[in-house]
Amino acid sequence: MKNHAPLELPQQALYVFSGGPGSGKTTLLSELGRRGYQTVAEVARVIIREQMALRGIALPWKDKKKYKMLMLERSVESYKEIAATAKGPVFFDRGIPDTIAYSRLCGLEITPTEKEVVVACPYHHPVFMFPPWAEIYRKDQERKQDWVEAVETYGLLWQTYLDYGYKVLEVPKVSVPERTRWLLDQLGLPENVQI
Repeated sequence: MKNHAPLELPQQALYVFSGGPGSGKTTLLSELGRRGYQTVAEVARVIIREQMALRGIALPWKDKKKYKMLMLERSVESYKEIAATAKGPVFFDRGIPDTIAYSRLCGLEITPTEKEVVVACPYHHPVFMFPPWAEIYRKDQERKQDWVEAVETYGLLWQTYLDYGYKVLEVPKVSVPERTRWLLDQLGLPENVQI
């Protein structure tokens, strides 16, 4: 991986949605996109789909280390592109620190370069953490974690963002319209936006 010089906090507000799998992040991002906000899809799902199509091994159930490195590289690429071109607030489905939490979950080495990248690519406060929600949690072809792992992932993500100095807010377990209203109220943003 290339060396990454520290970046100043981007002028446009970049916010992270994090949390365990199946907790409603993507659904809320879709709603924000419908309302005109810029959103960034989770790179992990894209990687899984690509690797499955290629019969590759960089998958969380095959080669976790290769999967993590691809996830980190793609996350940094996405971050830099968005930070340079965003026209308003942007909401990311997972942030670069999520790869650190993934390493902790899987017992993988966290290199100094990985730690530097997390610091070099900052997001705005707060990080929005989606709690485990049994009623909406579902496994699928790309999401194979069981409920226990989903809960453990949530705790590791919360701690990882705290470790890197982020303020973390838990997103309430309410309907999508209520979650949307709550989120926009936290940031003082309008219900709809034209960018």
